[in-house]
Formats: sequence, C-alpha cells, structure tokens
Amino acid sequence: MRLTSYAVGAALLSLLALPAPSSSAAAADPAPAQARLRHTAADISRFLTSFYGSHGPSAHDRSQRVSQHLRDRQALSPGLDILLCAPQEPRDIAVGPVTVAQSANVGWATVTTHWATGTSDTFTAYVRLDSQPITLDDVICAG
Repeated sequence: MRLTSYAVGAALLSLLALPAPSSSAAAADPAPAQARLRHTAADISRFLTSFYGSHGPSAHDRSQRVSQHLRDRQALSPGLDILLCAPQEPRDIAVGPVTVAQSANVGWATVTTHWATGTSDTFTAYVRLDSQPITLDDVICAG
C-alpha cells in the first residue's frame, strides 16, 4: 500500500490531536533526567577542595577519582606529578571559584599551589559535568 502525502499528513495530525501521556514524576520535575545528573559549580568546588586537600590528592583519590586520560598522562611523566603540575608536594593548595559551561559539559577552577620557598603556581582543573561518580577529567598547567 502506497501512502500519499495527504495520508501521511492526516496521520500526523491525528497523532498530534491525541492527549500527551501524563506522569506524576514528569509533572513534579520538568528537567530532563540528563540535566539532573549534571554536577553544579558547588558540587565541583566541593569535589576539588576535597580531592586536593591541603597538600595534594591521596593515593585513593589518584586511583579512583581521576580519568583514564590523566592516569595515562601520569604514566608518561614519571618525574612530574601531573595532578599538581609539579615534581613535589606543595605546602598548601587553594581552589578558586568554579566556572561551569553547560554547553561544553565541563566545569573548571584555577588551583593555586603554595610552596615552602614562598612562591606559588597555578593550574586549571577540569571536571565533566556528567561524570558518575564525579572525577577529575583533565589538568592544564599554567606554564
């Protein structure tokens, strides 16, 4: 049976005239399920502050809360701590404000490391908004 454009159009109009299925869950939360799973700036700030602590990530955090990409980069750079952009442990670490780019599906913050010599360095830490559980996705060293 061959459908004419009239028959296809009539079928579409019939479907549009049907009432939409209702769901109490959909009515209670109009946000798509994907959006509810995205991390907020506050989530990322808590994660990075906990992850970096005062002196750098723990062995557990390094193995469980880091992307495979960063693990691979670390394996290629044994003389440098990729997560800290430095060869040794800092005296203190501070995480700056988090920026979230929903359209890019990423959030980031500048992390400042303070050293015993009185100097400081910065790098940018990135988190994917949809990582489950939340993990550090990438680190870009300042220079």
